[in-house]
Amino acid sequence: MTPNVIGVHHVALITADYPRARHFYVEVLGAEIIAETWREARQSYKLDLRLGNAQLELFSFPSPPPRPSYPEACGLRHLAFAVTDIDHSVAALTSQGITCEPIRIDPLTQQRFTFFSDPDGTPLELYETPVTQRSSR
Repeated sequence: MTPNVIGVHHVALITADYPRARHFYVEVLGAEIIAETWREARQSYKLDLRLGNAQLELFSFPSPPPRPSYPEACGLRHLAFAVTDIDHSVAALTSQGITCEPIRIDPLTQQRFTFFSDPDGTPLELYETPVTQRSSR
């Protein structure tokens, strides 16, 4: 018997600098704000965002511990965003001072991708998806 998982509901991230992270995800990446809540008991914000058909929860805490971010650390490796035109997406990020790695080709799927980081150093990926994959999601 399985737990009948039907999909991923959300991904949650903790930020050390809430205003900077909020600006990055809303203004730079274009996420839609679903709800923004000040949590008095925790002295922190919770920001619910929509990116396409995915939900991202952004949490702030007064002094979160640093997270090791080397590529093969146990836990979340990176967060990948599907894009329709990776060249356009990289140019848009570059115009805002965000450095992206050179675009590479996934040897298994032959799709183009690149990595960059959010303000807290979380590894983020842009992954160019074919029209047939996007329409079926």
